[in-house]
Amino acid sequence: MAKGNIITPRTLSGFMELPPQEQVLFERIKATLEDTYQMYGFYPIDTPVLEYSNVLLAKSAGETEKQVYRFNKGDKDLSMRFDLTVPLAKYVAKNYSAITFPFKRYAIGKVYRGERAQKGRFREFYQADIDIIGDGSLSIVNDAEIPSIIYSIFTDLGLSNFTIRINNRKVLNGLFEMNGLDDSATDIMRVIDKIDKIGVDATKAELIEVGVTEEVAATLIDIMTYKDTNANVIAKLEGYKGRSEVFDLGLSELSDVIYYIGKFGVPEENYRIDLSIARGLDYYTGTVYETFVNDHPEIGSVCSGGRYDNLAEYYTKKSLPGVGMSIGLTRFFYILNEYKYLNTKLNSPADVLIIPMTDDMSAAVSISATLRECGIRTQIYMEKKKFKAKITYANKLSIPFAMFLGEDEIAADKVTIKNMITGNQETLDLDAAIDTMVEVLEEMDEESIITK
Repeated sequence: MAKGNIITPRTLSGFMELPPQEQVLFERIKATLEDTYQMYGFYPIDTPVLEYSNVLLAKSAGETEKQVYRFNKGDKDLSMRFDLTVPLAKYVAKNYSAITFPFKRYAIGKVYRGERAQKGRFREFYQADIDIIGDGSLSIVNDAEIPSIIYSIFTDLGLSNFTIRINNRKVLNGLFEMNGLDDSATDIMRVIDKIDKIGVDATKAELIEVGVTEEVAATLIDIMTYKDTNANVIAKLEGYKGRSEVFDLGLSELSDVIYYIGKFGVPEENYRIDLSIARGLDYYTGTVYETFVNDHPEIGSVCSGGRYDNLAEYYTKKSLPGVGMSIGLTRFFYILNEYKYLNTKLNSPADVLIIPMTDDMSAAVSISATLRECGIRTQIYMEKKKFKAKITYANKLSIPFAMFLGEDEIAADKVTIKNMITGNQETLDLDAAIDTMVEVLEEMDEESIITK
């Protein structure tokens, strides 16, 4: 290799690189999401990171377009995907005739946004999305299935103290209509969506700034901040029925969603109606969700989504309503890691490290093949190092078992295994050693990735 100036290795700001043991945990979380999505009957799809700019940005404007990584290659104007929803819209419109509806898809992939990098916010990050797309119509029961999937994901990961907050944009739009605020609905939604961050007084002041009278602002805030059981919130909203068709439809949808979430088996302590949840994005038209870790409300929502009337309106004239949700997986992992939620006992790349004590490694190689056939993740330490260095290697990688193969073991057709967690060491037939390791490993597999 030619010698010259040494270039300092560095990574762009806002692009996350994990150490190997953290990457193992990240992959475990990603696999849990994928397993859950498949359990609910979702197809996987993967769309290109690069798209034609006029296709990707058909609906975008303002801040979103400013954040897009966009460039020219020859005569082509290209952009990197900034979410997984717009590529889904293109995909469904392009492949409409080949898709069976309702179409349930999941996608886990990297997206790119050129926003200011800051703690917990990235320019390159994984999103993990699911969407259910209908052809012309889509049952409201689908809106209730999404929270049940969120509940399954978080409980499978080991997180129990969380709340899925649910609202319906039609309820909000109906309230605005009753007060003659139809034209300001979008601006009001964006103000209301910040109420947890900026507080009641600041929210009221901003509502007045966008044209809401002080009296109406007070009324809206009173409704938005009303907290009670789901049944009591529904009962409070019933008092406004008959004054707006939009409101009545939204209340009916919200009531159905709450009813069916319970039927899906989600405990009521994990979901509640929150009338302040608006979701700032304009394309949501009905049910909206945001999910919060109760011990850390300062984190904000870690999983959000909702219902939209027409996914692919910029690519086809067909009506394609849908409902879905998204987890910002990179940010979610960062938060779990930052708050020490992750079970670091599960971060090993292998279950056993075979340590040959002879120059001939053929026995180690043969045994490694047998172990892998039994589903035991196996490494062989092949380097000529001192015994202490080999054991240190296993400890540093948190490998739960070491297997020693010396001349005595090979002659007796046995192996010596050491449980690196308990320190217990015994010499056994290979089959007995496998049984011993499998028993311990199965117990470890039952441990949650999240420890709080």
